[in-house]
Amino acid sequence: METPILHFTREEFAVRQKAACAAMAEQGLDGLVMFRQESMYYLTGYDTSGYTMFQALYLGADGRVVLLTRTADKDQSRVTSIIDDIRLWYDRDGANPGEDLRDMLESLGARGKRIGIEYHAYGLTAQRGKMVDAAFDGFCETVDASDLVRLLRLVKSPAELEYAREAGRLCDRVIAVSIEETKPGVNCKTVYGRMIAALMEGGGDPAASRWPIGAGEAKFFGRYFTGENVIAEQDNVVFEPGAAYRHYHAASMYNIVLGKVDPRLVDMNKACSDAIDACHEVMRPGHTVGEVYDAHKRAFEKAGYGHATLAACGYTMGAMYPPTWMDWPMFWTGNPQVIAPGMVYFLHMILFDRDAGLSMCIGESAIVTEGAPERINHVPREVIAK
Repeated sequence: METPILHFTREEFAVRQKAACAAMAEQGLDGLVMFRQESMYYLTGYDTSGYTMFQALYLGADGRVVLLTRTADKDQSRVTSIIDDIRLWYDRDGANPGEDLRDMLESLGARGKRIGIEYHAYGLTAQRGKMVDAAFDGFCETVDASDLVRLLRLVKSPAELEYAREAGRLCDRVIAVSIEETKPGVNCKTVYGRMIAALMEGGGDPAASRWPIGAGEAKFFGRYFTGENVIAEQDNVVFEPGAAYRHYHAASMYNIVLGKVDPRLVDMNKACSDAIDACHEVMRPGHTVGEVYDAHKRAFEKAGYGHATLAACGYTMGAMYPPTWMDWPMFWTGNPQVIAPGMVYFLHMILFDRDAGLSMCIGESAIVTEGAPERINHVPREVIAK
């Protein structure tokens, strides 16, 4: 048998699975069916992009772990995980993997039991969710347990934090390349390509999100878009690149200004710098995520930019798969999630003042500690001008 490709020790996986079983017991669950690839990776090491098709991981209250997947993932699931019991459903006309999943659970004694379902998963589309519900109707009681593993993943282990730090170092490498390569007449796609090369050559993984990069009117975009976008002599280019290492992410956000620097951009950059510092003062154990957002809002209002702020200013970072590196909780007012050491967050201070035609941002990732947050990547606090 091949040596498994694992990025954590079996002992660490055992601790995680034990914690998941304890959480299931607290919620009165006899089993948990997971559809998020992040949950599968966290509990077993299973690493694939096959979650775009139907697959499910089952964890019983007794600690038994069983995977249902397609033939295309038969070998990868065995080699990248600690899962011993791997079962297959077969692509064919009229296939109903929801029923195959039910039959698998029947063999595991789940009939009539209370089973948690991880409904909030990109791989479990609405159509597939209805298929699962129909297959389980009358077979067992189902409960939405989408947050069970997510909450366990919030506080990272020492090994996870080292991967996050490495992602931060790779992100700094990518930032440096972007500054070097951003020049008048260059297509943003060319800059993007050089940044990707730096990430991969540095030992990283493709990030779970496509990076937003935009010049000209696209400096107000917070998402990737297709089309040619050539940098002008006088321009303001917005960047939001992230780096992944063993799927653990760090992200950043900033602007590169070409030509004459508008004094208003200097003022906006200072407001962004002051705002992220204010957030770091609050991002301490015992405070809530909502309180961090409020600190961001107060700082921008004090600087006179309350009208240009967004309704959220960051989110959780961790091991994520496409289509996004964004994890929960997000930073918005009133969010009650209590902050604890070992959590990793990306804070983005974004000012999109469409009326004034100005854009400025500062975003960094940091680890929550007992004191000041540990910044794992570093965006210049002064305007990046070329």
